[in-house]
Amino acid sequence: MKINYDNIEKIIQKLTEQKQTITFAESCTGGRIAAAFTAVSGASNILNGSCVTYSNEIKHQWLGVELSVLENYGAVSKECVSQMLDGIQKMAQSDYAIAVSGIAGPTGGTELKPVGTVYIGILTPRNKEIIHCHFEGNRGEVQEQSVRFAIERLSQIVKI
Repeated sequence: MKINYDNIEKIIQKLTEQKQTITFAESCTGGRIAAAFTAVSGASNILNGSCVTYSNEIKHQWLGVELSVLENYGAVSKECVSQMLDGIQKMAQSDYAIAVSGIAGPTGGTELKPVGTVYIGILTPRNKEIIHCHFEGNRGEVQEQSVRFAIERLSQIVKI
């Protein structure tokens, strides 16, 4: 299943009408969410910017993820993704934000956090939600599923 660009177009239209903006903080997806949005005309109306924060050091320096969170819970955790959302929203002054951190594989998995473990967070003007997902497949498939899930969930939230 491919990325639903129609949903992205509808999200862009809705946020444009509402004069609202969005930003992304991506780790395991490596900028794929931002790439999906910028592939659609009109993205410049809503997309303030995006960060690929792959290393723990950059999550801490750029987004303000606390070192204690990284040490106690790890980068692949709801606690980390929550702080990634707060950090990117503050940096970009956006209305909406998506943050993703996970283990795409094939290495890096553990018994507690196997390959395919991904946390996807969405921050809106009204609330914040962080979803713990487990995707199957190779590295590219885990990344693709993460992107599709994040976009689909955002489309549900903005009620397109």
